[in-house]
Amino acid sequence: MKKVMFVCKHNSRRSQMAEGFMRILGDGKIAASSSGLAASEVDPITVEVMAEIGIDISNQNSQALSNFNPEDYDAVISLCGCGVNLPEAWVLREVFEDWQLDDPAGQSIATFRRVRDEVKERVVKLIASLS
Repeated sequence: MKKVMFVCKHNSRRSQMAEGFMRILGDGKIAASSSGLAASEVDPITVEVMAEIGIDISNQNSQALSNFNPEDYDAVISLCGCGVNLPEAWVLREVFEDWQLDDPAGQSIATFRRVRDEVKERVVKLIASLS
């Protein structure tokens, strides 16, 4: 089974969405984790917009990247352009992508929904490329 790490600055919005989508759409064939350069908390609006489309991420937690081992992952996806700040071992995995999606923090719910839909589109493409 392939393992993917989604990483962002705070692990509170985009990376949480990506983990939620991968858990559902990866269909048990791809394992997903998410983390941040620093741990924070999952944004309640993120939980809300994922629930709108039937994905419950209310039990996901924000975790620091330093709690994980890069060798455990096949693919590492940065969602915020923070790839330049990652330790080299993370960037040198079999697959590394930097998606650079907008941070919806402090924005309207419409922005959260747009970012959610962009994350879903990218996760679907990632699943196809890893399968």
